[in-house]
Amino acid sequence: MTQPDKRADLAGPGVSTYAEVAKVLPTGYSSLLTPMETMRALFAVKAFIEEGLSRELNLQMVQVPLIVTRESGVNDMLDRDGSRTPVEFPAGLGIEPRLNAQVVQAATKWKRAALAQFGCGVGEGINTDMKAVRKDYFLDHDHSSYVDQWDWERVISAEDRNLDFLRGIVRRIWSVLVGAGRHAQDLFPQLAAAGYPDFPDELTFLHAEEILDMYPDLPRKQRETAILQDYPAVFIIGIGYPLADGYPHENRAADYDDWITPNTLPDGRPGRGLNGDILVWNPVTKRRHELTSMGIRVTKETLVEQMEMAGLMENLALPYHQAILNDRIPLSIGGGIGQSRTYMYLLRKAHLGEVSVTVWPDQLKKICEERNIFVLE
Repeated sequence: MTQPDKRADLAGPGVSTYAEVAKVLPTGYSSLLTPMETMRALFAVKAFIEEGLSRELNLQMVQVPLIVTRESGVNDMLDRDGSRTPVEFPAGLGIEPRLNAQVVQAATKWKRAALAQFGCGVGEGINTDMKAVRKDYFLDHDHSSYVDQWDWERVISAEDRNLDFLRGIVRRIWSVLVGAGRHAQDLFPQLAAAGYPDFPDELTFLHAEEILDMYPDLPRKQRETAILQDYPAVFIIGIGYPLADGYPHENRAADYDDWITPNTLPDGRPGRGLNGDILVWNPVTKRRHELTSMGIRVTKETLVEQMEMAGLMENLALPYHQAILNDRIPLSIGGGIGQSRTYMYLLRKAHLGEVSVTVWPDQLKKICEERNIFVLE
């Protein structure tokens, strides 16, 4: 029997052909909300989550860039293998040379520098209504080229750089998301009456190394699918550093999350990483469903270690990296919560296109129509 290729699973989310998409999209689906009801519920959830995150994490909503310059080094490269590049264009009519502008793929690095710009102290932070373009995604039921996130960041102290602090922040975020789902059910009772399992009150915390122990022969996505059968909402700790099999759980950029700092697994073994992802089992799609990636950010020491491992030492000369190395921006924790992903989960939708307007290939729209899934255009 051929072993699954773990290397092929380290970057590039989703399935890879529309024949596969046709197999995984649910049959017998019927949306619980009309398109207009969906918009009412969506904006109620949006307001609830933004207010809740501000309250629970002490965050202030701020403006966020859609465009940055290449030379700033603040664009998110997503996976350090270079497989996903940003949309880039010359900007500035009448100047020479024109600006090398890029559409953001996420505001991960910008946020940390922005903490200093907005004068945030320890325990204070910012939240953003971030929009981005990721042109190198395969477009399936839960990945699109248009990305919307609550990209948030909060100043921490050196003493906060530990797993207990990380878990506490994650629990607060989860309580807000679950509360938003129940708020939507209060407004639209059909969401609660549809027979789907209720949102889990608690997350299960597992290190990526523990999940590998349980399923040593499975690639990452299959491991996640398997663990979600037993625990329908999990936070997977330690994403980016190679595990016992020699592969990271998933590739993670080297210059924001700290995935190299040592920690201790529940059984006493050494582990790595102060970051992780919230994943849930989506009872509509019957698939794994990622809601957020987040983590305690690198120090100047762990930045250098991770950039060396990634073979990206030349990037340390960029302004963002220099700001970390010269202590011009604070220690922080932060993450990006997928807005459309969250709406899809909380409003019991089968496809991202039901809650966001973007581009989809004709073959995908045809498959959706056959499954009674109608995407917005």
